[in-house]
This record gives sequence, structure tokens and C-alpha cells, in this order.
Amino acid sequence: MKKVILSLGGSLIVPDEVQTDFLQKFRSLLLAKIEQDFQFVIFTGGGKTCRKYQEAASAIVPMTDQQLDWLGIHSSRLNAQLIKTIFEEHARREIITDPSKEIDILNPVIIGGGWKPGWSTDFCAVQFAAIHKFTHVINLSNITYAYDKDPNKFSDAQPIKDIVWADFRKIVGDVWKPGLNAPFDPIASKLAQEKNIQVVICDGKKLDNVRNILEDKEFIGTYIHN
Repeated sequence: MKKVILSLGGSLIVPDEVQTDFLQKFRSLLLAKIEQDFQFVIFTGGGKTCRKYQEAASAIVPMTDQQLDWLGIHSSRLNAQLIKTIFEEHARREIITDPSKEIDILNPVIIGGGWKPGWSTDFCAVQFAAIHKFTHVINLSNITYAYDKDPNKFSDAQPIKDIVWADFRKIVGDVWKPGLNAPFDPIASKLAQEKNIQVVICDGKKLDNVRNILEDKEFIGTYIHN
């Protein structure tokens, strides 16, 4: 049995509208792998739903970081419910909302959403990995690589293929803010370094590449490790 943790970016689920075409192909890939004795733990981000709710609330009343985070948490849980529904016959009945609790990994698919304010679902994935002695997390994002600086702001930004946690954390920093646009959550990065968990960041839309990662073949993406 090969157990895999995926941090599924909300931008893949709901970049603006729900991406049914992507979700159908994602489902097909995972079901094929389940037939090959894989198990998947999937933590979902909030995506555009999160941003829309945060922006709407902020336009009406002043919002604290904690309030913004709770909107993100519930958005991620809505996405988690969607993913659970499309894997219904294979999925654990309950969605994980506290990744610090140890559970029996019995179902082919286990879904998790946000936990509490202070970090993203990247952290939830790493926390779950640490508790259950997983060594890797695959971060399915809307970017092909992490970069040494923001490529939207700097034309000379360089893609990173392989990097140690100490150097990666210099790039992402140590502070979480609701809605932060970082290749991997800074708080999750700190925990991953402490727990010696390796992370792969890749473009989740390129499912042939995701398949290569699952099969331990050569892949396109960023590999982060101690």
C-alpha cells in the first residue's frame, strides 16, 4: 500500500468557477492509482471562493486576520466536501478538520479541510504527515515551480528545481497572513523542516506530470528537503 498526501490548491478547484473538467480528470487519475493499491489523503485549499468572501466581508466591515482566516477555513471545508462527494464510495465519511489527531487510515481516500486560524491547509497537510509518519507531501498548485522571488514582480526571477528548507524559508519568510500568495505556507515550511518532511511543488493541472511523481519517475517541479 502506497500512502500519498496531497495539498490540493483551491486555485485548481475554484480559480473562478468550479473546474469540473479538471476534477473529472483528477478523479480518474486517483481512481486508477487506487486500483494499484494507492491511498490518498487530500487537504483542500479555499480558492477563489475564499478570496471572494474575504473581499466581500472586508468591503462591509473592518476584518481581523482571525476573521479572514475563518472565512478561508470554511471555504476550504466546502471544497473538501466537494472532493469527498466525487470520491464518495471510496472516501472516509468524516472530513478531517483537526490534522493533529491521529486516525486510522483505512479508506482509499481521506479528505481534509482547514483547521484553525494562523496558517493554510499546506500546514494541515504537513501536520497530518508528521503525526502519521509520512515523509512526503505533494503540493498541487497552479505554478510549475517555486521561484527565488515573485515572478509577477521580477522579470529575472528564476525557477527552483531543488532546494533545502533552510534556503526556501529565506524566500517565503516566517509570517502567515490570510490570503498570502506564497508557493508554500511559511508556517508549514517551518514544520516540514523540523519534521524532516519533503515537499514537491508542481502544477496540478498537468496530470501526466502528477502521475510521474506518484510513480517516482522524473518530474517537473520543485523538490524541497533538508
